[in-house]
Amino acid sequence: MRSNGHVRFIRLSAQFQMRMAGAVAGAVLLWAVMMGWMVLAQALAAYGHASLLEREAAVATAESRVAQYRSGLGEVASDLAKRQEFIEKSVQGAIGPMPASLPSGTVSDSSDEAAKTVRKISRILPEAAGLAKIEARQLAFIEKLTRYADARSARAETAIRRLGLNPGIIATGDRRAMGGPLIPMFTGAGNHLDPRFARFGASLARMSAVEHALVRIPNTLPASLEYISSGFGFRLDPFTGGGAFHAGLDFRGPIGAPILAAAAGTISFTGIKQGYGNCVEISHGNGLMTRYAHMSRIAARVGEAVGPGKVIGAIGSTGRSTGPHLHFEVRINDRPLDPRPFLEAMPHVFKKTNPGTGASAPVSSAR
Repeated sequence: MRSNGHVRFIRLSAQFQMRMAGAVAGAVLLWAVMMGWMVLAQALAAYGHASLLEREAAVATAESRVAQYRSGLGEVASDLAKRQEFIEKSVQGAIGPMPASLPSGTVSDSSDEAAKTVRKISRILPEAAGLAKIEARQLAFIEKLTRYADARSARAETAIRRLGLNPGIIATGDRRAMGGPLIPMFTGAGNHLDPRFARFGASLARMSAVEHALVRIPNTLPASLEYISSGFGFRLDPFTGGGAFHAGLDFRGPIGAPILAAAAGTISFTGIKQGYGNCVEISHGNGLMTRYAHMSRIAARVGEAVGPGKVIGAIGSTGRSTGPHLHFEVRINDRPLDPRPFLEAMPHVFKKTNPGTGASAPVSSAR
């Protein structure tokens, strides 16, 4: 070590160097032993897990199943009954508890005919009586599910009609983005689809389409409701003073306040539109679109999927505007609709609590 023109030396004795080398070698050996033990433990755990999965996932071979059928149909029927009970509980757990009474008439009730079949089979082929009872139980369950799906579809369609929309149009599926190999489903004898299962499939598809459409109908306030400064329809134009048509609702609010998506959909436009200033449009499918205008900031991009309540921008006063507010439109096939019925479908959307009494009072709005 050189310092101020002087050179100093540090000498390590041979004994000290040997100790250091031994310590390093010991540490390396300890690390190697630990790594080896970890690898061995992981291998043993993987082997044990694989063995457990093999035991748990063992599937009965055709020969063993045939042997069970030969040994007694009663035991097979008991096994199938337990499986049917498991299926019913699983399905009801996934969709929630079904009501005790469901509307009749939407699908045939084959319970009487199924009971006759059970009695006839029990008389002619007693050993197959258990299987006949399970089949009757399956048909009753599928008919109950069909009525349940029809009831949910009816509720959703009623909600859509209250908004002045046609469920047959708004809930039409888009076949332009579908595909895949044809895999027929057979549930009846002779490779034919049992009509009761076909009816259930149609009801389930309808329920899915209508409820999906209902979720994509505006149902969320697009901004914090201070008050509506201008409603839908005829008004005096704020610039010319003459009569004019207003295609949406104006929500007054401070610059920078968040603007929210009113329903699930896909951003179809962002940018400047004449008269609207900074603008965002959301497509909700089947010609339904919402427009948000006069933004001070856009926080969305074209093609982005959004859910109800997603922030897509901020209130501003860009475009043809006299002050900071959100101009909100609902359009179907580019025809403007009054947004108020959509938003009023949510309870107490256009109401606020009276601080003095705690009662609800309407929020003021002005043309």
